[in-house]
Amino acid sequence: MGTVTTPATYSQALRKVKRPDPVAVGTIVWLGSEVMFFAGLFAIYFTLRSTSPELWAQESSLLNVPFATVNTIILVLSSVTCQMGVFAAERFQPYRTARNPLRWGMVEWFFLSFFLGAVFVSGQVWEYAQLVAEGMPIAANAYASAFYLTTGFHALHVTGGLVAFLLVIGRAYAVKNFGRKEMTTSIVVSYYWHFVDVVWIALFLVIYFLR
Repeated sequence: MGTVTTPATYSQALRKVKRPDPVAVGTIVWLGSEVMFFAGLFAIYFTLRSTSPELWAQESSLLNVPFATVNTIILVLSSVTCQMGVFAAERFQPYRTARNPLRWGMVEWFFLSFFLGAVFVSGQVWEYAQLVAEGMPIAANAYASAFYLTTGFHALHVTGGLVAFLLVIGRAYAVKNFGRKEMTTSIVVSYYWHFVDVVWIALFLVIYFLR
């Protein structure tokens, strides 16, 4: 006689369902609210451009476009290195297995991402100093206020991402076994970092190229 298979119970079926990670879902929802926040900052710029085109043309001529382009490339590269760190985390490889960068682990890639992000923020601070020296402090006019407000809030978000990198790296050193929880944390941080990268590309195009 053939064996009789017992159908799976409802509770067994539920255990087999792969639910999305709540931390990742929560991060995506939170980033959605951040999109609305930056949309408001973009609205300030477009309103200013439509109401004061002469002021826009005058003040935007002070911006150092070549320098900002190089700084943007640095931030874009940091997003690439961040994703390489995620790939390593998905292999459950926290550290490098050889000097070859292709065999780096999550920690090495995230350290490089942190360095590139820090260079980007330092570049923004240097640009602020140059603009102030050229007579465009934050209180100079409406354009200056909009510029420092939008780029400044973005710089704060980048700084938050740098802190997140350090926390993830520290956690990798603290645990004995690099597991799924650490992998998920690195993926969530990459979501945030890619978000600030995409926002900056949009800001860069609007601020430095929209005439």
